[in-house]
Amino acid sequence: MYREKKGKEKMKTIYVDNAATTRTGAAARRAMEACMEEYWANPSSLHSPGQQAREMLERARADIATVLGASPREIYFTSGGSEADNQAILSAAEAGQRRGKRHILSTAFEHHAVLHTLQKLEKQGFEVELLDVHENGNVTPEEVARAIRPDTCLVSAMYANNEIGSILPVAEIGAVCREAGVPFHTDAVQAAGYLPISVKEQKIDMLSLSAHKFHGPRGIGVLYARAGIPLTSLIEGGAQERGKRAGTENLPAIAGMAAALREACAHREENHVRVSALRDRLIAGLSRIPHSALNGDPVNRLPGNVSFCFEGVEGESLLLLLDEAGICASSGSACTSGSLDPSHVLLAIGRPHEIAHGSLRLSLSEENTDEEIDRILETIPAVVARLRDMSPLWQDKRKGKKEFIL
Repeated sequence: MYREKKGKEKMKTIYVDNAATTRTGAAARRAMEACMEEYWANPSSLHSPGQQAREMLERARADIATVLGASPREIYFTSGGSEADNQAILSAAEAGQRRGKRHILSTAFEHHAVLHTLQKLEKQGFEVELLDVHENGNVTPEEVARAIRPDTCLVSAMYANNEIGSILPVAEIGAVCREAGVPFHTDAVQAAGYLPISVKEQKIDMLSLSAHKFHGPRGIGVLYARAGIPLTSLIEGGAQERGKRAGTENLPAIAGMAAALREACAHREENHVRVSALRDRLIAGLSRIPHSALNGDPVNRLPGNVSFCFEGVEGESLLLLLDEAGICASSGSACTSGSLDPSHVLLAIGRPHEIAHGSLRLSLSEENTDEEIDRILETIPAVVARLRDMSPLWQDKRKGKKEFIL
């Protein structure tokens, strides 16, 4: 991508907002085009074109199941991660209510697709307990074990946080839940394609993912539900997805998702090494900015996640000036970018409101380059300094009239 600079040459745009969405990759585009040209019929139709489309649908389902270490019959296609989160949580709640269990355990920094669904259940009489995620943005299996009660019907803990990149010990949490006989759901939207997933080995009962986070198309995702886990239908009207998700399947998007996930997992280890190196360069460079702080664990984090708070800076102003300089970033989750409230994730790890307002998230992919990192490290310190120079509050801090927080 290029954009015009007034009176100057074209400037290459640097895209570092991959946690919000990734560019649709070539593998996904090829699969989608093939479907639209050759497998355009309705997979529920009994004629030959319909059955050819059905074969392609089940091939994609099998491919995704293989990547996750699941059975094809445990894979349900949804419109994305948010729908999958909703269906997993509401299904577990309904099943728990039938057995007199109305306690749900989760964490304080889940995606709003999880938190808002839990708030809905609280209004229906469920008791929701959110575990503290501490300064490093994590929970331990021991904390989960201590919090599980006889009436717990679900534990939902994300695999990796979308804002600060913290990676949770899902295998250990899964083992704790399996031993206690409590269903375990993980939102793996940020993890799929970047971290190893084996639902059997990690003892995951339900898992959500979304294609546009790993170079697949938007509007398509997956809910994995272990065989024997009862699912509640959110959409009625047809027998698709074994009666658990009505609506004609979006076959081009499904095929694109399967191709993108295969591609991401085939190159996961090499991409992890390269992107982690870029991430670490960014963290080291931005850490030199005075009165700044890295959010989340410096080591146990997603390979492409860099999250910082800069004291004396408003995140919105920072993003606008970076965009003007050709750097596309975010201050947190894209789902809450229109909100003036500070990030609930940053508040959950103990950042004060004033500091949480000055956050910046840079999320890298294998498409980013060393030259782009150089330009980012040249630009951000200058932009932060410019914003601080314009801030009366910052001037008061420099003169000793107010104390620094970071």
